[in-house]
Amino acid sequence: MKTVHSAPAFAHYPAEFHMSPAVEAHGLVVFSGQTGVRPDGTLSPDPETQIREAFTFLGRNLAAAGLSFDDVIDLTTYHVGLRQHLDTFIRIKDEHIRAPYPAWTAIGITELWTEGSIIEIRATARRPT
Repeated sequence: MKTVHSAPAFAHYPAEFHMSPAVEAHGLVVFSGQTGVRPDGTLSPDPETQIREAFTFLGRNLAAAGLSFDDVIDLTTYHVGLRQHLDTFIRIKDEHIRAPYPAWTAIGITELWTEGSIIEIRATARRPT
């Protein structure tokens, strides 16, 4: 059996985009890509703001599942302009993610779903036992 989790601000995603912000099964919660797009669909043109808002989006969905950044065991991040924004991304990531660090893969890409978006964070968290 699987359970869908979503922060209230993002509860419209399943109906509007036909996807779940987070799905839980067998003690793992898998989070769909979290971007810097706000619940109202707007996007800051500032890369640092986008990265911060992507982590805020992920944090809200973690909380909706009763989890925190400490429960994240795997991150996959997709970056438009990977090398250009990597130092900023790492600095902001380190404000949220502490040791022991999750596994992390960073992938440079050419575009994301929302025009102007530069970051997407996909995460898997494990429910504490």
